[in-house]
Order: sequence, then C-alpha cells, then structure tokens
Amino acid sequence: MGKRILAQRMGRGTSTFRSKPWLHPAPARYPPLSNETLRGRVVELVHDPGRWTPLAHIVLENGTEFWIPAVEGMYRGQVIQVGPEARPGNGCILPLGKIPEGTQVCNLEVRPGDGGKLARAPGTYALVLGRSGNRTLVQLPSGKIRELPNTCRATIGVVAGGGRLEKPLLKAGAAYYKWSAKAKKWPRVRGVAMNAVDHPHGGGRHQSPGFPTTVSRNAPPGQKVGHIAARTTGRRKR
Repeated sequence: MGKRILAQRMGRGTSTFRSKPWLHPAPARYPPLSNETLRGRVVELVHDPGRWTPLAHIVLENGTEFWIPAVEGMYRGQVIQVGPEARPGNGCILPLGKIPEGTQVCNLEVRPGDGGKLARAPGTYALVLGRSGNRTLVQLPSGKIRELPNTCRATIGVVAGGGRLEKPLLKAGAAYYKWSAKAKKWPRVRGVAMNAVDHPHGGGRHQSPGFPTTVSRNAPPGQKVGHIAARTTGRRKR
C-alpha cells in the first residue's frame, strides 16, 4: 500500500503546507468603507517575505492604520489621500468611478469593501478603460476585460517589486528558500517518476502515464492529478 499522494496531503491543511503566520507583518487590505476623504502618511515600507512585494504602512489623520502593497515611487513620509474626493495621484486610493480613464491602477476590489483582490503581484497593474452606467470597465494584467462596480476602491500606480523574474535563481538552494516562505512543498517529484502505488501516473517500463491525464473537476483527491478540467486536449488545430 502506497502513501497518500501530495494532492491529498495538501488538502488536509497540516502545518507542512500551511503558511507561516509570523512571517507576515499584517494583512494587506484597505480600511473599512467611508464616505469622507482623509489624508494619510506612509509611515514605513516593510518587507513581507511571502509576498515578494513591499508593504506600505499607512496611518490616516483619524488614527486608522492599514497596510497595502506599495506602488512604484512610493516613499517613506509620502502624503496620500484616501476617499471618494481624493486627487488621482500616485499612491492615492479612490473609487473606480472617480479615476480617470487610461489610468494605471492596482489592488482593485471585486466587491466594495473586500479590501483589494486584483492586480497585487509585483510589477502588475490594471487599466481603467471606461464606464458603463454604474460599472467601470477594467483591463486586468491577464488582458481580460472585466466590469467592476464604481464604488470598488483601487490604488493608483504600479505594484512595486517588478522585475523579480528577470533575476535567475542560479541554484536549487535559492529555490528552496524562495518556496519555504510561501509554504509550498519543494522540490516536487513528478508523478511519472514514482511507483505505481504512490501516484496514478507511476509505474510502467518507462516514464509515461499510459492513459489520458484529463480528469474531471469533481474527481476525488487521489484521482485529481494531471490536467484538471481541461477545456481541450491534444495539439491545437491551425
């Protein structure tokens, strides 16, 4: 009898696969929704090991403190504005309905008040394209165009930390420490390199699954390996 495969063990939520909470300085999210416009000061830029982009610690004039992913050009002591009547400057936080078209924004909310969900990776940004009624058309970093409510908040600017992928890792040890901060199991052995009792792709005279690796989205964890709910299979027809 073989051991449980990696996909099964990850689903148990044990400490091996759980993110280390003491590595993160604070949750990166906007303060609660408010109709007033306030001035805020960037107190410090802190390093978040598992995020790959610095966090900006912001204190508003009413005493509210929060952390958000820093944007390029943000500096310690910078004064920003937060609210519906804020000026559209670099690092300022405004509702999408108040941001001019063609502006680069990041840390967008999907629903008003959720704290920010989209375009938070280093070097990424979304583009405000236009408006349709009470919704704003936004082009996401993937190129997909999405409609979001005008009351969703966003930060003007590009997320700091861009160009991270341009630096090579050079050795396996660098990748080990890179993924240890993200609570990701590494190195990850290929299923075809395992024995038949350890993985559905294991066994055989050579390293090959021997059957189509497309599985259903509703497959059980022990079977859910390979291409999960693939839309197409094989080579694309020209």
